[in-house]
Amino acid sequence: MDELPLDQVRTLLAVVDEGTFDAAAAALHVTPSAVSQRVKALEQRIGRVLLLRTKPVRPTESGQVVVRFARQLARLERDARADLGIAGEQGPARLPIAVNADSLATWFLPALTRVPQDPPVCFELHREDEAHTTALLREGQVMAAVTSSPDPVAGCTVRLLGLVRYLPVASPGFAARHLTGPLARDLRDAPAIVFDRRDDLQDAFVRRLSGEGTGASPVRHHVPTSEGFCDAVAAGLGWGMLPEAQAAPGLRSGELITLAPDHPMDIPLFWQQWRLDSPALAAAAGAIASVAAEALRAPA
Repeated sequence: MDELPLDQVRTLLAVVDEGTFDAAAAALHVTPSAVSQRVKALEQRIGRVLLLRTKPVRPTESGQVVVRFARQLARLERDARADLGIAGEQGPARLPIAVNADSLATWFLPALTRVPQDPPVCFELHREDEAHTTALLREGQVMAAVTSSPDPVAGCTVRLLGLVRYLPVASPGFAARHLTGPLARDLRDAPAIVFDRRDDLQDAFVRRLSGEGTGASPVRHHVPTSEGFCDAVAAGLGWGMLPEAQAAPGLRSGELITLAPDHPMDIPLFWQQWRLDSPALAAAAGAIASVAAEALRAPA
């Protein structure tokens, strides 16, 4: 095998994006049989299974490599068209980016407003926990990600954006009801707010505060939006770790109090992106790094 046939690579990407062979056939204006034959031919050429025939289909680990290649190829083709002055045939550039909810609710959207829009760029944001955004990069679903991982995904570059400071906060009424003794002990029993089942920030804080392996209380409310999380804490449903910028208004108004002023948690955020010479991606990366430098804390 000395090359990957581009029609077969593009067909595999269409199947992954559309979810089924029939939908991919409709998008490519060919028959489902032709789609199936192209994918099988590519698998035979590479010597590996590339797709799990589920509904929707899912790429295997090898399939993810080919999907990532297909997206990079499409990006390069679009940029070449732009340089040749014929980009309008395919519409505006599309940048899929994975970003965590807290960044999305605080500093990230203002960064996107600084990305030049001539030619226009369309952002496709995928919300995911910062500890898991690199999975979307690895699968080829996004071109870049805000992540807590400093380890670059294969084929990607990584740069430190800054530190997000998280504060343990609660409403005054909640603290009066539940937090009357040693804080580490009380937080093992007091209701907590968590974003979802992957959110272990509250557990990590309690473990660090106590120096023991026990995390936060099993009594926890799942609130899967950043704004809703903040509102739930302010309403007294439980305590939680809030980004400093998001907690600041409530702390100033007295709606929130800091439970342990001397024990914030600083979480590093990194920018990972494809190692690709793309003007749109470079412009987005520059704007995001610039705003992050203003909004996040610098490393000590």
